[in-house]
Amino acid sequence: MNATEPRRRWWPRSVRARAALAAASTAAVILVGVGWWVHRDVYRESTQIAENQAQTQLRALVDQLNEGVVPVRRSAVPYEVVASGRRSAVAYGGGMEAFDPGTRHVLPAPSEAMESALLTIRPLRIPERRDHSVRDGFDMAGETHLVMSADISADELSSEKAAALGVAADAELRVYVVLLPHTAEAITDTTDRLLLRAGLVSLVLIAAVAYFAVRIALRPVEAIRVLTASVTASDPRERVTVPATGHEITALATTINTTLQRLDNAAAQQRRFVADAAHELRSPLTTLLASLEVALAYPERTDWPAAATTAARQTRRLQALAEDLLLLARLDTRAPVAGPETVDLTILASRLTEQYPLNERPLTLTCDSAAPAHVHGNPDEYERLLRNLIDNAVRHAAHRIQITIRNQDAWVVLTVHDDGPGVPTEDAERIFERFVRLDDARSRDHGGTGLGLAIARDLAHRHRGTLTLTPRTLGACFQLRLPRAPAPAEK
Repeated sequence: MNATEPRRRWWPRSVRARAALAAASTAAVILVGVGWWVHRDVYRESTQIAENQAQTQLRALVDQLNEGVVPVRRSAVPYEVVASGRRSAVAYGGGMEAFDPGTRHVLPAPSEAMESALLTIRPLRIPERRDHSVRDGFDMAGETHLVMSADISADELSSEKAAALGVAADAELRVYVVLLPHTAEAITDTTDRLLLRAGLVSLVLIAAVAYFAVRIALRPVEAIRVLTASVTASDPRERVTVPATGHEITALATTINTTLQRLDNAAAQQRRFVADAAHELRSPLTTLLASLEVALAYPERTDWPAAATTAARQTRRLQALAEDLLLLARLDTRAPVAGPETVDLTILASRLTEQYPLNERPLTLTCDSAAPAHVHGNPDEYERLLRNLIDNAVRHAAHRIQITIRNQDAWVVLTVHDDGPGVPTEDAERIFERFVRLDDARSRDHGGTGLGLAIARDLAHRHRGTLTLTPRTLGACFQLRLPRAPAPAEK
């Protein structure tokens, strides 16, 4: 079993449920921390209140003894007054009577004199009861409790007061007040129960608020999902509604609309490309079919060498068009450039200049370069790019074509300039579109497919460069900019 399977079983799939669970979990951690802090603070304050109450009771008992008055048994806190040389307690109350201190005292008598009314707090173990019965609702027997005590010397009392208390004139009295924790614990337990109930109710409310808040916030997303589901690749004209709130959903809707617009443009471009390709293929096929049908209909009057020449020319056009279409399809896949090969554009342009056939027209094709120009890429693709630029220049040049290569900082700049009629400014970008011809009749006569410049620009972009038409007074000048690469010897 996959390690993530147990997590998938209990972790909800819904974003609303996940948000509610996350909010409740976070709130639970915070509430636990706050509850623990409140618990400790309440217990500390309650203990302090009990200690103050015991101290007040102790001072009152000391005052009564100093007046020679035996304290009453009724008391809010357990107390006991013991004296040296006396077997039983002088006085007791607040629950100490459960130990039957009439026969003996529960807490130890003083063994030596201490400063009068000096308050001390120390832990003492309460002895076990005789009958093991609990009569006051809280059993102190057999446990260790904090005990607050104060000593009184009988020497400071008059003989009448000592006699009233039932102690010898040289006896030492000690007043004990037991600090019982049950009051602080009861207050703390009550507070804990209230905090627990309040915490559970708060967690439910927080989870519900988070759930419905996320549900309301995701309503635009659900609307976007429903509308986007109706979009098809063949008809991506639907657009989602952009909320006017300006939050993240607005950015999402805007991004989706932009994506749908790109899909729409791509679909329209694809349809236009298919239609143009069909039209371009139909023209040479029609010419070839008509030539062959006429030749077959009148075989005795047909100039078969001329017919074969026409068929061969149209077949070459079909072949060139098919190759261009296949290359464009490969470029549209955005396949990475194969291998980091270094190419010298100066050598490549010089070789093409020397080997390019100029038999049909008297043209001058020259290459001007001051130094090697190295770029990264595929040599065959660079050759195809330069050949397309030269082919375009040859079709439109009057007498001269000039190729110039220069190194400019981190770029290699190559220009192909002809002295032809040039390109109107408004058509400077349109000529790079597929199947676009500004002089359609002449381009067809010379075998142009209308894809050369489009392929050249795609190849330039593929190699992280640019191909643009720069304005010139005479003719057309195409400028190719490519990232410069270090020479092989410089690596």
